[in-house]
Amino acid sequence: MNGGDLAIDRARAALFGPAGLDEAAIGRALGHLAGGGADLADLFFETTAMRSWRLEDGHVTQGSFSMRQGVGARAAHGGQVSFAHSADIRENALLDTVRAVRTLARHGDRTRHPQGIALNRRAGRHDLYPAIDTVSVEDAAAWIALLERIDRLARSRDPRVASVDANVRAQDTVILVAEADGLLAGDVRPVTILSIVVIAEQDGRRARGQAGLGRQAGLDGFDDASVEGMVATAVRMALNNLDAIPAPVGELPVVLGPGYPGVLFHEAVGHGLEGDHHRKHLSAFDGKVGERIAAPGVTVIDDGGLAGRLGSLGVDDEGTAPERTVLVEDGILTGLMQDRLNAGLMNARSTGNGRRQSYAHLPMPRMTNTFLANGSADPADIIASIDRGIYATEFDGGQVDIVTGRFNFTTIEAWLVEKGKLVAPVRGATLIGIGDEALRHISMVGNDLAFDTGMATCGKQGQQLRVSVGQPTLRIDRMMVGGQNA
Repeated sequence: MNGGDLAIDRARAALFGPAGLDEAAIGRALGHLAGGGADLADLFFETTAMRSWRLEDGHVTQGSFSMRQGVGARAAHGGQVSFAHSADIRENALLDTVRAVRTLARHGDRTRHPQGIALNRRAGRHDLYPAIDTVSVEDAAAWIALLERIDRLARSRDPRVASVDANVRAQDTVILVAEADGLLAGDVRPVTILSIVVIAEQDGRRARGQAGLGRQAGLDGFDDASVEGMVATAVRMALNNLDAIPAPVGELPVVLGPGYPGVLFHEAVGHGLEGDHHRKHLSAFDGKVGERIAAPGVTVIDDGGLAGRLGSLGVDDEGTAPERTVLVEDGILTGLMQDRLNAGLMNARSTGNGRRQSYAHLPMPRMTNTFLANGSADPADIIASIDRGIYATEFDGGQVDIVTGRFNFTTIEAWLVEKGKLVAPVRGATLIGIGDEALRHISMVGNDLAFDTGMATCGKQGQQLRVSVGQPTLRIDRMMVGGQNA
């Protein structure tokens, strides 16, 4: 049995069995949904279980378990989309949901498929992560024991560690997508997240450090070395921030470290390369496909098929296998990320980037694993090239205006660089710029591509999703740095 069939069988067992559904019932519902001449019609079934534990200063302070299940029904006539959803997926409730969509669509009562639609094509892959159920099989005692170990490890690293907050969260999502063109696709998506926040204290000063790990696996996906490395990162960050000096202010060269700093380009550039923003002419990069938007040597890729990355998908939320989409190649804008709806309206094809937060949300073009590809520069040479500037390795949050490309991001770990040397950690550094200008001002790209540790999330139109971001060390010659003068 191939991975796609395994995922479909797991999805059918989790969703159809308890509701008394079968593929014939789904086909009948699709036949009604596609009536009225819909250009696109689909049903998205989902069940998700979530469990979490929290340990604060050695004591369990919170535990939770929740579930959601439901179906979303969508029909599109050109750019007009009608959508309804229900937490009840039994056949009568499913047909009520479909009728609600037809009422919203108001495209007449004629039906192209009075006998229903045969689901005769199957899609999906499942070689990126295991089709497992972590929430129901993991022992709570094992989770809490891991959190207690994280607490002990953090406190043992330095006596200045005053507070430790550790969390574990597991989520198992099973989806099944049925489309009016006969496609049936499924996916089983396990995710476990470990995170830690450390507060260090010295001479009345307090500073924060944080780190986390995300895996498409259960607790067995976290070996001792990775857990110890996560704790060491959080403690190091807190201790460095104890000694941080105010960040300088002004236009400076900026070096971005490898890995999570790729979030800056995810926000400032990636969202502007999603198909819906181009179709609606809302992107700062609108109409620039085929033009140079970045310095030579800058290549940006979105790839939802990378094993081990939390943005990866067996199929996207429209049943399409994600592709490796080269967005910018050697500085030239070459591609966009597309879902089925926007691709159809733009005379293009889906790149497998149709994603949604849950069955109660519409899919839209979203990033998966988005990264800047390796260059040839030695990272040490990049830092050595800076006379006076900022070296940023971790960010907290940021904002971007999709239309103008303007962004600002706040660092939570950064250093002042003088004469090619890291002089001191800095606090309060905010990087301010415009996406396409930042791309053009990249002058050195390192050879040390890395990805985030599994903690990256992305928000768009109120929907939150897990993604992955990455980049090698790189130099941006000019960027405005906001900070503190005292």
